[in-house]
This record gives sequence, C-alpha cells and structure tokens, in this order.
Amino acid sequence: MSFLTPGRYVARVELIDLDELWQQGKRALLLDRDNTLVPRDRRDAPASVAAWLDAARARGFSLYMVSNNWHRDHVERSASQLGLGAICFACKPLPFALERALRHLGVSRDEAVMIGDQLYTDVWAGNFAGIDSILVKPQATADLWYTKIFRIFERRALKGVPCEE
Repeated sequence: MSFLTPGRYVARVELIDLDELWQQGKRALLLDRDNTLVPRDRRDAPASVAAWLDAARARGFSLYMVSNNWHRDHVERSASQLGLGAICFACKPLPFALERALRHLGVSRDEAVMIGDQLYTDVWAGNFAGIDSILVKPQATADLWYTKIFRIFERRALKGVPCEE
C-alpha cells in the first residue's frame, strides 16, 4: 500500500474487528464524526455504531473523536452522547489534532488507529501522523459541496482497493 492510501478499507465502522485490532497492539481508536460515526444527514449515531463503541470500551480501547466539523455544539453533542472526548475543527489532514488526542489518551502512535470516511482528510492525517488508518465507506450520500468534489477523486484513487464487507 502507498503512504497515501488506507491500511484497510471497510464497508462500515461496525465491521471493524476489535479483537483483531487488540491483537495487533492497538489500544486507542481515533474516530471521525461526520459520515463515520454520525450520518451527515442526521444528528445522532445509529444504535449499531453506539453498540460497537460500547464493545470497544468494554474491550479496553480508549476512544477519541477527531472531527473537522467546525460546529463545536454538534461535535460536543455527539461526543457526549457516545461517551467520547472530542476535538473539533481538527484541520485534517494536518496531523496536529491526532497528536493532541494521543497525548490526551496517553498512547503512542503504534497503539492507535485513525478511522474515518475520507481519504484526503482522515486517512492522510493518520498516515502523516504515523498512525495506522482504516477507511470506511460514508454512512450517507449527503455531503458538503466540496466533499462531493473530493469524493470524485477519492473513487478514482481507491479503484482496485478491496473493501471488506
């Protein structure tokens, strides 16, 4: 895999095998909000995502939301509902917010994985920070106008990259 592609590509966050990550030495999950945990066209995360996060916590993972969303109230509301600490307006793909989350959680880069729905923000931020990345398909087709443009290039970049269903 290239430095600019995800370590893994999965259909939805709930399909990520927590036991497998734990066996790989991962102890922290850095998670994007919009279209990863919460569909862009909804206010709340699906029950299946909340259950997966609960299972991750029960397994021993530390969790932190790292979102580019600049609406602090949206990010903090979702984080509170899901029991996560959060950083909003993270400016991904710059790695600084991810590094801040690692310091907050007290884990190393090798112990973390960044999970998100966008190649050019979430995956690149993880890769630039030296953190393994997992790309998930977006939960909804609703997106910001500029994200829709990035999705065109994303589809081309991911052509031939297998997605785990």
